[in-house]
Amino acid sequence: MDAGAWNTFSFGPALIENGILVDNAGTVNIDNNFGNHPVSGNQPRTGIGMFSPNHFVFVVVDGRSPGYSHGVNLDEFARIFQELGCTEAYNVDGGGSSTMFFQGRVVNNPLGKNHERGTSDILLIGAE
Repeated sequence: MDAGAWNTFSFGPALIENGILVDNAGTVNIDNNFGNHPVSGNQPRTGIGMFSPNHFVFVVVDGRSPGYSHGVNLDEFARIFQELGCTEAYNVDGGGSSTMFFQGRVVNNPLGKNHERGTSDILLIGAE
């Protein structure tokens, strides 16, 4: 609290650092607890990238929906941020919680079901 932080998020892996693609982001082996999908392989993804301080982009990729979307692996996800011109990018979350809500509506198709899954955490950008 001394530095003013009252909430923090833990996420990753890093996809781009200092303008450079992170080597082998797709080989990271985290979050493969019983019942969880592993972070590796083609998955639905949510990530955040930065162009410059206070200039961000959020990217959501659907997946696990035969005939609609098979997702992306972490190396492919990193290249999406690189192509957008990001100098920093991180994988945030994936799976059924990969949902983008914009201007009052869900703008992706989470798990091919046309509606979002309830979740307790969100990243929100809004006007004061």
